[in-house]
Amino acid sequence: MKGERTLEFKKENLIWTREPKNYEIKESEIRITTEPGTDLWQRTYYGFQNDNAPVLQMKTSEKYFSFVVKTMFPSKHRFDQCGVVLYQNSENWLKASVEYENEEYQRLGSVVTNHGYSDWATTDIDASIKTMWYRLSRRESDYCVECSGDGENFKQMRICHLEEGAGEISFGIYACSPENSSFEAVFSEMKITECMWKAHV
Repeated sequence: MKGERTLEFKKENLIWTREPKNYEIKESEIRITTEPGTDLWQRTYYGFQNDNAPVLQMKTSEKYFSFVVKTMFPSKHRFDQCGVVLYQNSENWLKASVEYENEEYQRLGSVVTNHGYSDWATTDIDASIKTMWYRLSRRESDYCVECSGDGENFKQMRICHLEEGAGEISFGIYACSPENSSFEAVFSEMKITECMWKAHV
């Protein structure tokens, strides 16, 4: 995966975990219509578990790379979300997204789940923001998640370790509506580059 290349949109290279009822895969974008009551969360804080969000990913054993995706989301109901994901299984994964909260603010955040327990790191942003880029970078079993409002200037959201994040991984996109709502998430400008998370010296 040296150098930049466009991620293949061909169905044979992308694998669904829980294929949604309504979606569209085009050469330049992917659209997913969320279904009510879908989410990714494990146990922490209130014991709630939900593992039914649709996830569309590709597999790789490459140890060093970055994956970039632009998301557009006309979300309007609490917890509506879409973003980047690395989903190994129900108890080991990470995701980053904007979760709608109310008419004033939403939560830009990330979740890391190791061995069945999720965390949630967030910062509040204005509810009018409906576009966000993410960059997920891998260095062996360590990962860096960044976000950008323009696709050019990325800011670090978090660095983390995945206990089951060595060897072959699956990474890509997801969208869900944990409560009784639905919206259409649009993903575009997906690309894989050399690892943009440089070694610490």
